[in-house]
This record gives sequence, C-alpha cells and structure tokens, in this order.
Amino acid sequence: MENSLLGLQAEAFSNGAARGVRYLKQLPDRRVGPNLSRLAELDPGLPEQGADVGDILDLLETVGGEGTVATAAGRYFGYVIGGALPAASAARALLSAWDQVADGLTGPSVIKMEETAVSWIVRLLGLPEGTDGAFTTGATMSNMALLVTARDTLLSRLGHERGEGLIGAPGLRIVASAEIHATVLKSLRMAGLTTKSIEWVEVDDQGQMRIDKLPELDDRTLVLCQAGNVCSGAFDPFDELGDKCNAAGAWLHVDGAFGLWARACSDTATALKGLEKADSWVVDSHKTLNTPYDSGLALCRHPHEMQASMAIGATYLPATVSNPANRAPEFSRSARGAETWAALLSLGRQGLEDMLSRFHGHARRISGDLTALGFEVPHEVHFNQVFATLPGAEDACARIAGHVQASGEAWFGQASWKGRQGFRISVSNWSTRTEDVDRLIAAVAKAKAEVMAPA
Repeated sequence: MENSLLGLQAEAFSNGAARGVRYLKQLPDRRVGPNLSRLAELDPGLPEQGADVGDILDLLETVGGEGTVATAAGRYFGYVIGGALPAASAARALLSAWDQVADGLTGPSVIKMEETAVSWIVRLLGLPEGTDGAFTTGATMSNMALLVTARDTLLSRLGHERGEGLIGAPGLRIVASAEIHATVLKSLRMAGLTTKSIEWVEVDDQGQMRIDKLPELDDRTLVLCQAGNVCSGAFDPFDELGDKCNAAGAWLHVDGAFGLWARACSDTATALKGLEKADSWVVDSHKTLNTPYDSGLALCRHPHEMQASMAIGATYLPATVSNPANRAPEFSRSARGAETWAALLSLGRQGLEDMLSRFHGHARRISGDLTALGFEVPHEVHFNQVFATLPGAEDACARIAGHVQASGEAWFGQASWKGRQGFRISVSNWSTRTEDVDRLIAAVAKAKAEVMAPA
C-alpha cells in the first residue's frame, strides 16, 4: 500500500512539473500582465468528496496560469523580484519532494548547504570574519530578527538583560535615513520599538543619508541605513557612518535587500565602501540573486548576540545540533537556503558578477533611452533602479505605466519620489536580454505617444 501511495505522489509530482515546463516555455511570447476574467472559477465551492489531482492541476494550469503576472519573464520590470535561475528553480522542485525541515537532525544535508551558502555570501560581500546568520521568509523577517538582536544587545549593555521585557527598559534612540524602506519600520514595530520618535536624517538628491545631518550618537543608538534606495538604487555612506557608530558604541544596521549584492560586482562595489563596519545586514536572495521566494538572509557580525536573542532553548533539542531556529524567528521551516546554495554554485563568482553587471548595464541603457524620449531621470544610475518622470506632465506617468501594462509587452509600476510623480523600472531578472529592453522602450514610446496625443 505504501509503495502504491508513494507512486501516486510521484506521478502527481511529475504531472505538476510537466505543466510548469509548459508555462516556462510560453513566457517569451505571453503577455506579462494577468488575465483576470476567469478568477471566479478558482472558487467552485469546497466539494464533499476530494477532487482528482489531474482536475486540480487542469484548473491550476489554465485559470491559475492565466491569472499570474509573468514575473519570471525577462520583460517584467516592476518590483525587485527577479526570476529564478535554472539551478535554483530545479532545486526547489527537488527540495519539495524531499520535504526536509531545516534542522541538523531532520535535514543534515540541507543544513550543510545553508551553512555553505551563508559562508559564501559573507566572503562575496566582504563582511567581517565570523559573521553568521540565518535564512528567513524574506527581508522583513530578517530585519526583525536583527533589530530584536540589536535592541537586546544595546539594552544588555545598559544593564537591562534579555528576557526582562521592554517594560521598565531604558529608552533607545533610533536614527534612520529619511528614505529608509517601509518594511524596516514595520520590523521596528514588530520588535516592540516605536517609530514615533525616530530621529530622521536628511538625504541628498540621490537619496543618500547626509553625514553632515547625522545627530550626535551614543551607546543607546540604533542607526538604520540602506544599500539600495528603492527608487534611485543609491547607497548610504557606510564608511563614515561605520566610523561614527563604532566610535559612539552605536549599532549600525544595513537594509540591503536588493542592493547589498552590488558589493559583489566590480562596477558598483566601490559605492559600498565601509560596508563591513556595520553590525548587521539584510540581503534577499530572490530579489537579485534570482532564487525563488522565501530566501531572506539575516547576517550579523555578533552571531553570539543573535543566538542569545533568537535561540529557542527547548529541552528536547540537542545543543550540539545545528538549528537555524537559534538565529531566526521561525522554528520549523523549509530548507530555503539550499536554493541559494544551488544558485551560487551554478553561477560561480564570475557568473554572479556578469549577471549583476548586466542589471547595471540594462538600467543605464534604459535611463539613456528614456531621456531620449523626453523623460527625466533625476538621479545617477547607481545599480539597477531607474525612476523617471515627464517634465510638465508628471500626472501622465501613471497613465503611461498603465498603458504599457495593458499592452502585455512589459510591466512596471507608477511611483513617486521626492514629491514628483513618475514610474520606476527595476532590472533584476537573470533572463532579461537586450531584446527585452528593446520591447520595453518601444512600449513606453508608443504609450507616451498615445497618452499625450491631442484629444
């Protein structure tokens, strides 16, 4: 009976994989935007008797597939999502069959892959020796894990030990870039820290923190900066920030969900000088490395402090067995770090640099082509982000973005930055080719001509 049941599972797995293959092969020619006309069919009512696997996959492939945004396609330039490298995508398929829990007792091989991936990333990003971390569901949870660690460490240094809670705790100061990402603020609140009294630091015309506007720091200060402004892609001045934080005993945290990878590319690495002076860093594999989702990574130069804040401490868990739950919020979770291991192994150092350099090159070209079409890009192209607006007709940018989305040729979204309305183009997919950029620019040119045509 058991062999028969496992045979059914294997057959279903193969059926689902075959449909996934069909979807991937259709991506170069399909529209990027979704078809929403049949979504109601996904709620046929919960049946009394279970449905056949083949029927479920039929519904999933047709109605479900039509309703997807083709973020895996090279013509998706919306949120910094990336695609999934072949090795990473294949690894996820195999890992779903293994169904391993990321724990040394229940998944020893996948834990080895995760630990190896972390060590590779620490070296690729030039972080201090001894830096360690853990994979999470994404940048938000990675930020939370590290902000809890920073909170506990700063309070402990002030005599308020871990486990005492926040009631009666000394007050901490939070100093942050005026353009820090909203998910960092959400993570602060989840860590029990207020966002009402943040000491905001002005940014320059590129979105970088101004050191001359930094307040005096002390040993109860948590400083929040970023690698990769969400609109301009710019990097905060880590070298000077790190020196000031280290001199004051403040904790410097870097949110680098997509931008931290720029440190591994010779074209952009110098802009991240001094990154190693921080105390903690967040990076996300899916955003720029092109692994599937759920691949956030929390990195800390004080792993003993991270473990002190995150360790679960269950009596039935051997202390000598490696367990990511000791460095992250989740207890049991999938072996998501193995996909990052597969992605890095498939690229190698040179392949990673080549991919990052392509992102930067495509972004520079897009900026130039948009400028030639009459748009304004009010920032340098620091990495893979391009914010564009239309002088004298900023309100038309949302309509232009909507026109391109409706055409199915490409996908990007409207945005606002520094009080100006426009749209944002992010280049983060390994499969984006010159031809995809050609189609993007042609779609924008057509949209602009039609939106701006006299009534």
